[in-house]
Amino acid sequence: MSAEIINLRQFRKKQVRSEKEKQAEQNRISFGRTKAEKQLTRSMNEKADKAHRDGRIGTDDDGA
Repeated sequence: MSAEIINLRQFRKKQVRSEKEKQAEQNRISFGRTKAEKQLTRSMNEKADKAHRDGRIGTDDDGA
């Protein structure tokens, strides 16, 4: 009935390192893209935004 003894300071540091590594991985995915990939994403977003604006039924000043 002996439990494993854990040093809480080391456990917390290990947890912080793990969180930082997860954030670093996300940053690599988000910011580690080539210029062409960034331009492609930008153009796709602009196209989707234009399609969304063009699909609106009412305009700015309907008076209603």
